[in-house]
Amino acid sequence: MLLATIAGAFAVAFLLGYAVSRIGLPPLVGYLLAGIVLGPHVPWVYGDVHAAAELAEVGVILLMFGVGLHFSPGDLMRVRRIALPGALLQLTIATLLGMGLALVWGWTLPAAIIFGLALSVASTVVVMKVMEARGMMDSADGRIVVGWMIVGDVAVVLALVLLPSILAAVGGPVPTGPAVPGGLAGMIAITLLKVGAFVGLMAVVGRRLVPWLLTRVARSGSRELFTLAVLAVAMGIAVGAAQLFGVSFALGAFLAGVVISESDLSYRAGADALPLQDAFAVIFFVSVGMLIDPGIFLRDPLRVAETVGVILLGNSVAPTVLMVLLRHPLGPSLRMGAILGQVGGILVHSRGAWREYRGAHRRRARAGARGGAVHDRAQSADARRG
Repeated sequence: MLLATIAGAFAVAFLLGYAVSRIGLPPLVGYLLAGIVLGPHVPWVYGDVHAAAELAEVGVILLMFGVGLHFSPGDLMRVRRIALPGALLQLTIATLLGMGLALVWGWTLPAAIIFGLALSVASTVVVMKVMEARGMMDSADGRIVVGWMIVGDVAVVLALVLLPSILAAVGGPVPTGPAVPGGLAGMIAITLLKVGAFVGLMAVVGRRLVPWLLTRVARSGSRELFTLAVLAVAMGIAVGAAQLFGVSFALGAFLAGVVISESDLSYRAGADALPLQDAFAVIFFVSVGMLIDPGIFLRDPLRVAETVGVILLGNSVAPTVLMVLLRHPLGPSLRMGAILGQVGGILVHSRGAWREYRGAHRRRARAGARGGAVHDRAQSADARRG
């Protein structure tokens, strides 16, 4: 099934991507349509959604690794005045807008919180692809957008860790898990310490070890070994960061690229990773398309339109206004706001959080029903004895 999914994804994505490019649309529109065609919501189910999602993570890792190769720590520090406060305020505004819309629909507060988070962050892959197409990667505005996305990624990691405690605080059922000393403050401290430990490890150890390793491999004269070393570094650091420190694949891969960016081998590493990066980025868009149920546009078009409106307001208009308030020029602010006007990877994580919330809700309902039945039987027994 895995080979069939890969073959089908590449073939259908190529056909539809080429078709939409002929009418002036970006090829990624065709890739999303390919995902719909191969997804579970059409009669001819062909692709494996879970396998495609796993392969899509490879695309995210390689893409963010390539982005990191273009940036140095100094580049990110220079944009912190706009990226840090702007991204945090935009995440807050977008989350509150999504929550408000869900509450208007009559959703519960826990469900509204999950929905708001799902709409709060733009897709890293979409943002980077658009900037590549417009030649913005090496510009000052491109660095602001990348810094914005990195801040958002760290904030999302923190939000997902805190989500069970937040849901419990507003009265929602949450999955059971080990208690953390210090409660909510303890969870925040532990998460920040993990992120800080990973960044510190990459700055002190990774910055020396990774370039040294790639230099030794390059001296061997084997192009295959060098390419394999680049992939091992990108994938290994990204997965290790997720497993050991709880950060996202994207952030881990980005920092892996950053530690190589100042070495003489950064351009060669990027060139070797580029073909695989592009191929797996296509799989990413196909996997997103597989999640789309085209019937929703007919069943509930008003809510779809309202959701799109919230996304544009929270992820496009809000960043534009915030950048202008932070004294960035209007023209570049409008361009960057347009790039950020969509939703991304947190939507997938929020779907998982929603499933856990619904599962916990059902478990609590069943427990309540069992408790009620026991109570009724006890009352009946007391009545018979009486």
